Amino acid sequence: MISRGERGGWIIIATLLVALILTIIPLPAMAGPFRPPWTLLVLLYWSLALPNRVGVGVAWVTGLLQDVLLGTLLGAHALAFAVAIYLSIQLYQRIRNFPLWQQAIPILLLLLLVRLILLWVHELTGAGSPGWQYWLPALTGMLLWPVVFPLLRFMRRYHQVT
Repeated sequence: MISRGERGGWIIIATLLVALILTIIPLPAMAGPFRPPWTLLVLLYWSLALPNRVGVGVAWVTGLLQDVLLGTLLGAHALAFAVAIYLSIQLYQRIRNFPLWQQAIPILLLLLLVRLILLWVHELTGAGSPGWQYWLPALTGMLLWPVVFPLLRFMRRYHQVT
């Protein structure tokens, strides 16, 4: 139930939908391995900014939506996102105190953890091992964090999301 003090829930939903759309937009073959994990970056931002509104449940549902959109094993992204968001909420007070460029390091670790969980699920299904390029989206996400964070913070402040 949303209390009277909470506003701007539609902005959270809209940014997650945009991130899901960015996840499925076709890229040239050469740029494919560098596709940042848009959905996870947006989830991480909202869980750090408003941990009482965007938590494990939102991460789970968003992960299921991403599984459906990508045609991956149902629940793989949901599990990975839920674990990452749980950890980000546990550490949000520490991460938020870092300067933006230092925040990118724990963000990288969370992105790598998600990739590791997805790799584990991938291996459980008996699929072949991906190459070293499998880890590139985590690096791309870390490099984009200093752009994503101020953009979403501006949106949160402009629309007074509380």
